[in-house]
Amino acid sequence: MSIDGWSWVTERKLVSRSASRHRAIRDVVRQLQQHGWSAEDIFGVRLALEEALVNAIMHGNRSDTTKRVYFSCKLAPDRVRLEIRDEGAGFNPKSVPDCTDDAHLVLPNGRGLMLMRAYMSRVEYNDVGNCVVMEKLCPRASA
Repeated sequence: MSIDGWSWVTERKLVSRSASRHRAIRDVVRQLQQHGWSAEDIFGVRLALEEALVNAIMHGNRSDTTKRVYFSCKLAPDRVRLEIRDEGAGFNPKSVPDCTDDAHLVLPNGRGLMLMRAYMSRVEYNDVGNCVVMEKLCPRASA
């Protein structure tokens, strides 16, 4: 069944607890498998989603269980769109040091953002910095 060109759509409101992300990730991975995505592409999407959800829960909402993380996923055989929004104050992604720069190699910040950018085709934040939209184009999946 197609929903505006997407074959699977889900929207979730997650409690800001680390464990709350696991079911959402598991469901997305299962759908990617059913849509014929390669193990390599599924790994990348899962890792980017994990990083975005952890960032929203821990950094955005500061693990405050009275706050929620809003998650949506739209999936087609050749693309996936993930949106994660927290109730935190937001941040400026450009202010996060480049973790691959020699001067920042020992800093713990920025690795998640780097991985998200490495594995997804597009990563964009809203002006506030509390919502990220990631897309992965995967022409191999439809082959």
